[in-house]
Amino acid sequence: MSQVGDDRTPEGPEPGASVPPPDQLGEALRELGATARTGLGAAGASAKAMRSLVAADLALARSALGRALAFVGVAIVFGASAWLFLMGSLVALLTTLGLSWLLAMLIAALLSLAVTGYACWRAMHYFDHTRLQATRRQLARLGIGDLADFMPGPGSEESARDAAKRHEQSLSGRPKKDEQGIDVAPP
Repeated sequence: MSQVGDDRTPEGPEPGASVPPPDQLGEALRELGATARTGLGAAGASAKAMRSLVAADLALARSALGRALAFVGVAIVFGASAWLFLMGSLVALLTTLGLSWLLAMLIAALLSLAVTGYACWRAMHYFDHTRLQATRRQLARLGIGDLADFMPGPGSEESARDAAKRHEQSLSGRPKKDEQGIDVAPP
């Protein structure tokens, strides 16, 4: 058998024996397969991690939305009561200055109506942003949606915004209707 200090193994080739050439293509394919399995496993693990992250983020958002709505409700209640106290104080101040109760309450009501009108005007302005105008114009340029009939094509030099302005001027108060007879919202 082997002696102490001998590096040869009993199953190894004898010294001086010819070694067959390794199967390089087979070995490369095995390594490639192992690498692909490792990569696929890593991609699966990443997908699972992303799924759990999205689920946790949605759960956090849902919880935060509920709490935010609760605090918005509290803010509305206390804001309204504070406004009522302010208007009551204004009426009391105006009556001590010599105005009649009717006139003092009318001034407080007009002030409240002015604030309400301003808030409605600003709300309408911000609701206008919910129409997704830029997205609708770009989709119309691609031929998608109800605005596609009067938007320039994808290769046109005219901008979608200019075409929308031209369309607004050509309407002259008559909204365009779709095939069901429903008014098409302007771009």
